[in-house]
Amino acid sequence: MGTSQSSNGSPGGVPMVPPWVPDIPFPPAPAEEAPPTPVPDQNETPDPGLPQHTAPQLPIPVAPLRRFAGASRNLGDFARSGDAAAMRRGFGQYVKNGYGGSATATRRLGSTVQTANALYSALSGAANNPFATPGRPLDPVLIAGRSADEIMDAVVEAVRPVDGTQDAEASRAAIKDALADVLERFPDADLLDLQEEQRELAIERYVAGDVFRRFDLELGRKIYEKAPDATTALSRLKEVREYVRETVAASFRQLRDSGHQLAAGRVMQIVQSALRDAHQVFEGYAE
Repeated sequence: MGTSQSSNGSPGGVPMVPPWVPDIPFPPAPAEEAPPTPVPDQNETPDPGLPQHTAPQLPIPVAPLRRFAGASRNLGDFARSGDAAAMRRGFGQYVKNGYGGSATATRRLGSTVQTANALYSALSGAANNPFATPGRPLDPVLIAGRSADEIMDAVVEAVRPVDGTQDAEASRAAIKDALADVLERFPDADLLDLQEEQRELAIERYVAGDVFRRFDLELGRKIYEKAPDATTALSRLKEVREYVRETVAASFRQLRDSGHQLAAGRVMQIVQSALRDAHQVFEGYAE
């Protein structure tokens, strides 16, 4: 359930967005916030239905001391009692106080946005898959005859190679979990040539998984420390994961219902908009 190595949480006095996180264009921001300038990806075709920003890029905030204190307190209450309201408050404070709000929390997940774009390409069929050209990791000649598990591992290696960061570790696990979810729902799916519905599910589950694993790295240990026993701790973490999955899924669904579909050239914009919307929901439960 948890990541293989939990941290002690991000300390104060450091940038809330580490320097290795890619700087990705922002989704629409609330009117009261000063929106940053997007830096267009050369491969992205902006969705005209999603507003584009022109204000200067905001500086990265510095984390205050005890940034996760409120979140830890409420998550400890949740771990002991199973009170879902305490869990939502804790996650909301994780976003609002731990990251200064949904804008910075979304910015912290720049690598998630970038990886989602690469994953979409990797699952799009050989003709549209840059990883499937001769000699590349997903070259059909090289992966012919491999099992589904081996193909999942190949996709992970192609899309998110190891780089020594916890972000990469979390993303790699989230990618494999997402692909396993696709195969569970669509047992006959071709992972390297998914249908649109299948590909959307993979991206949605990957994004939710990465959000949860980022949280788990920073605050998952609090749940383990305060739960009555290890079995209960795992159950509580599963509840958090489901909450994140449902919230992220609702954000993607809202975008689809508004006519904003995942498509080649618009993946990063759609994913970041979904992340921003989901974090606004999380933040709304903070007290």
